[in-house]
Amino acid sequence: QVQLVESGGGLVQPGGSLRLSCVASGSIFSINTMGWYRRAPGKQRELVAVITSGGSTNYADSVKGRFTGSRDNAKNTVYLQMNSLKPEDTAVYYCYAHLATMPYKYFELWGQGTLVTVSS
Repeated sequence: QVQLVESGGGLVQPGGSLRLSCVASGSIFSINTMGWYRRAPGKQRELVAVITSGGSTNYADSVKGRFTGSRDNAKNTVYLQMNSLKPEDTAVYYCYAHLATMPYKYFELWGQGTLVTVSS
């Protein structure tokens, strides 16, 4: 069974930093895209940062310059370094992967979510 396990969420003051991690475990053949989405209270889920297997990263405009996504392909792990956090960054953050457990059989997988709360 393949799963994504996130860690690193919590409570932080405005202007602070947090680092999220997500590990893909199980019988994985290949991972295409990995990244992060979030769902704020009362809002729809939105893209935060996604990273291709080649390292190209796409960010939401609201986090550009503050958040940095990265991957360690050898460890099937994706990270999200969040700096200069704002109250509006408060959300459940979900890890995402587009991966395959056998050749040419790619599918989307989501983590269980980790809560990030930015508040004084």
